[in-house]
Amino acid sequence: MVKNITNERAIISTSRTRRPVSLTRLHQTTTHRQTQHDDVTMSIAPAAYDRTAELRALDATLAGVRGLVASGATDVPRIFRLPDPEEEEHQQAPQERPSATVPMIDLGGDRAAVVDAVGRAAAEWGFFQVTGHGVPKEAMTAAVAAVRAFHDADGGEGSDKARFYSREPGKAVKYHCNFDLYQSPVANWRDTLYLRMAPDPPAADELPESCRDALFEYAKQVKNLGDRLFEVLSEALGLKPSYLTDIECNQGQIILAHYYPPCPQPELAIGTSRHSDSGFLTILLQDEIGGLQILHKDRWVDVTPIPGAFIINIADLLQLISNDKFSSVEHRVVAKNAEPRVSIACFFSTHFHPASTRMYGPIKELLSEENPPLYKETLVRDYISRYYSAGLDGRKKTSDFRL
Repeated sequence: MVKNITNERAIISTSRTRRPVSLTRLHQTTTHRQTQHDDVTMSIAPAAYDRTAELRALDATLAGVRGLVASGATDVPRIFRLPDPEEEEHQQAPQERPSATVPMIDLGGDRAAVVDAVGRAAAEWGFFQVTGHGVPKEAMTAAVAAVRAFHDADGGEGSDKARFYSREPGKAVKYHCNFDLYQSPVANWRDTLYLRMAPDPPAADELPESCRDALFEYAKQVKNLGDRLFEVLSEALGLKPSYLTDIECNQGQIILAHYYPPCPQPELAIGTSRHSDSGFLTILLQDEIGGLQILHKDRWVDVTPIPGAFIINIADLLQLISNDKFSSVEHRVVAKNAEPRVSIACFFSTHFHPASTRMYGPIKELLSEENPPLYKETLVRDYISRYYSAGLDGRKKTSDFRL
């Protein structure tokens, strides 16, 4: 008889030693394995699988995926394992991927050419990379280093890092493993530091000391870049430059500083599940490790890291208000057995005003008899609520708001 070792209390107790806790044993309870005894092969049936208990056990360590890896895990626990069809898709051979590359745009070029290039990329790809953006290289480098330093620190109960571990929706600064840990069908192989930087920025002492100065400076620089991009996108829609800013598309700013530890079995897991972003616009800085893929013409395309460049993507609400002139595209991050990957995503939206009554629907200036509205109007908080209700389940929520 195999002892059921998915005892949550035992795992929590172990975490109080301030050592990272391995959940490898939990995976062993979910697999059918064989043992050799006196030249007779015996099949040992797996113990009952309690997914919720295992999720709580991981959460209780306060150390995330990084703690799991630091403990020496050599197997991917079942809570992280992809369903078989997704696993097969995930293993798509690189040579089978299209050779097309995400558009690269120099924002410092001729204004009319930049507006045209951004408009075409936003419509055809939903993603593009930018150089000539005006953000100092030093600010970018410092931000990545600061995020890496925070996540590289030991976690677990009693650690300085664990003070920030939380799932409270109202907290402006928190760290956790998977915001949708209990909603998503598959846990993702990553940890995240969450910072709500606008419209009501946190006090300096609310941020971890290891990354405080670097991330405040980075948030300021990326906010300026976001304002600039909203002007270009407004012009690309044939509107006045201030249009998207005037309707408050840039009022909210959230930074998610992701950390993807090396995965011992990357073919079985996913760094970030397939999804589209919920807000208006996302600005992403990634290190040299790579792993981001976008869905373009029904095939996954690698987004190659380019030093000094930002990755820009259109999010759901901008697709909605542009009446499908711009595309919010599904994307994912594959797991890798390499160095830890760091990425810093800045999301622009407005749902941080709970009392806001502003409705968002297709922009009236873009509509005509030949181009009728495709979506109903919605409060941002209603859209966001629908988006988060199922976690990153791989399904775009814009379809729920189509007329």
